[in-house]
Amino acid sequence: MKKVYSMFNLNKTKEEEAVQAICIKQIQFADQRQDFNQRLSKTGRRSRSFSQSSTDNYNSDSSEDATSPRIRQQRSSKGHQDFCIKNIRQAGLGRREITIAEQEMPALMSLRKRAEGEKPLAGAKVVGCTHITAHTAVLMETLSALGAQCRWAACNIYSTQNTAAAALAEEGFPVFAWKGESEDDFWWCIDHCVSLEAWQPNMILDDGGDLTHWIDKKYPSMFKMIKGIVEESITGVHRLYQLSKAGRLCVPAMNVNDSVTKQMFDNLYCCRESILDGLKRLTDVMFGGKQVVVCGYGEVGKGCSAALKAMGSIVYITEVDPICALQVMMGFDRLWQDITATVLSSGNKNVVGRDYLDRMKNGCIVCNMGHSNTEIDVVRRVCVCVCVCVCVCVREREREVDTLCFSSALALIELYNAPEGRYNKDVYLLPKKMDEFVAGLHLPTFDAHLTELTDEQAKYLGLTKTGPFKTNYYRWVNTHTHSHLKHIVHIYTLKVGMNMNSNVIWRSSMFLWLTVRVFIAGTNPWK
Repeated sequence: MKKVYSMFNLNKTKEEEAVQAICIKQIQFADQRQDFNQRLSKTGRRSRSFSQSSTDNYNSDSSEDATSPRIRQQRSSKGHQDFCIKNIRQAGLGRREITIAEQEMPALMSLRKRAEGEKPLAGAKVVGCTHITAHTAVLMETLSALGAQCRWAACNIYSTQNTAAAALAEEGFPVFAWKGESEDDFWWCIDHCVSLEAWQPNMILDDGGDLTHWIDKKYPSMFKMIKGIVEESITGVHRLYQLSKAGRLCVPAMNVNDSVTKQMFDNLYCCRESILDGLKRLTDVMFGGKQVVVCGYGEVGKGCSAALKAMGSIVYITEVDPICALQVMMGFDRLWQDITATVLSSGNKNVVGRDYLDRMKNGCIVCNMGHSNTEIDVVRRVCVCVCVCVCVCVREREREVDTLCFSSALALIELYNAPEGRYNKDVYLLPKKMDEFVAGLHLPTFDAHLTELTDEQAKYLGLTKTGPFKTNYYRWVNTHTHSHLKHIVHIYTLKVGMNMNSNVIWRSSMFLWLTVRVFIAGTNPWK
């Protein structure tokens, strides 16, 4: 042992120098060329085969993948060529991801089993433009099982899961999408979904309104064949209402975004989880004690603010709607200084402008949770990915998107099978009966069971025993807002020492709060 350690000493004997030379020869340094033509031993071959099998099939950094999918011909194992994706060799991994997603989407799988024999979408040709993930793949395969033909493009140039797209292409679905598309690639993919002469769509499933906009701009005559549009996002819904107001909406449209199940589960609960996942992955910032501004307090804003506050952040809200602003006052502070992060969830344009950017501290994080890229007033892109990098990770759907996919499938079935005259050329909400059906199919997953009304109770409430159970003007209170209200009521009860109905206390506290606010502001809110 003394001789081994002595080779690091300056004064060495000849024997020690010889030992050191032998050791150095046995060490292969990183900068030396390795001879890969040398025959490997059994152990070497075994380790190489393991390395190949674990990476080669799914590696997206090869020279082949570096070229644009648009100039590269690909063919599935079944001979299909009507697709354009990143790498068809990733189909195996994508199929496993889809299988996992099927287990987490019980309601959609239940619909597939129930209606597969009836084929309610037989003859439907659905063109879609949504996020392409494993969950979207489950939706597309469900639509196919119900009798529909599908062609699909991505609504976001960064959110596509290449593995899921490869699995769909392998099964014969015409998919035109890959992660990291350019803007030109984005519109090229949408055009390839609708420009095929031998295939004319009669239904549209859109997320953001880009597909509807492209057809209206390039192929307006195609609307003569289309029976309806299903829109999933608030940005696309805004565009549909603008078309309707201008008298340019040529077909009935179903607003899935404002359905109760979409608002509560996708917009609120999914965003509540995905905001943290996206920000943590991309910034690795500890949010405890950080001051964060959330622009907009709709369902997405409520979910984001609840998640950030649960992490220990000090959350401030900006809002233009007085009702939403009143909800903010029940649970959040108002002063803001030294802001660490800004989250955009308004769905509006130019929410963060130059004047606000100039006042931000150095290193402030700006995160866009909305669909559109117009919320941040960008003059020039320093780097192509900067303005949407957080949006990319955050907008990839969580596991509970079963509700959104299920609602979209039901909306397509409803519009496709609706008799002529039931729906005019306008924007409609998903019927409340369907909303309840969507929620009801999810209950067995949680081992939850509904209480059934008696005949007397149903008559008293003026309802049927099978629903719908709520009127059109009923408003659901989201859970975390309700907890803030209970907290305020509890404090008021302790301070005043009154033992009365919480409704009365709530109204009294509201009147007192409004009186104080008006007195301080010196203005009349009813003017």
